[in-house]
Amino acid sequence: MAEYLDTTTWARRDAFEFFRHFDKPYFNVCVRLDVARLKAALVARGGGAGLSLACYFIALRLVNAHQPFRLRLEDGRIRMHDEVHGSTTVLRDDGESFFFAEFDHSADFDAFAAQAGAAIDAARTLRVAFEPRPDDAARVYFTSLPWLHFTSFSHARNWKREDSIPRFAFGRAQAEGGALWLPMSVEVHHALMDGVHVGRYVQDFEAALREPEAWLGQRA
Repeated sequence: MAEYLDTTTWARRDAFEFFRHFDKPYFNVCVRLDVARLKAALVARGGGAGLSLACYFIALRLVNAHQPFRLRLEDGRIRMHDEVHGSTTVLRDDGESFFFAEFDHSADFDAFAAQAGAAIDAARTLRVAFEPRPDDAARVYFTSLPWLHFTSFSHARNWKREDSIPRFAFGRAQAEGGALWLPMSVEVHHALMDGVHVGRYVQDFEAALREPEAWLGQRA
């Protein structure tokens, strides 16, 4: 049964009421993450899983650990999802068009990498007409731009829809000294969270990248 937040006792009630009717109620932050230790950990453990999959894995684990990222607007109410999953854009092998791959949240990196990797590989070779992704609020959206080390980012939006799904974008990693800086954009609905919530999320992401072995685990 769907569970909804009681906004009458919510500490953010005033902010929710203030931002929910904005023409553009979204805000976006771009940060740089040092993924040098994560990349080294992936090489050391083997198995072929790449940096993008590992970033999706950590990002999705943290989304499920932070309640604000699991809140969704639904007919004027706020639904609390117990678990949310992921979806990413995938450049098809024609090099000119893209499709979507969907994958499930998992606490096990190898299981996640196998399922998500297979979904992404399948999306690359699909020969079907482009279709909008189905409505599924229990997801977050990812995209990757490996050609750009961006410092700002903005997503396409359909202003006619009540869309409160968080969106993440990852760019091209760039080496500087001993660091490997990866740009990450996080875009969220301001009626559901504030900068402090995004800040806590990013801080936990940074902490995970300092000890990636604990997140990736040992290969089965």
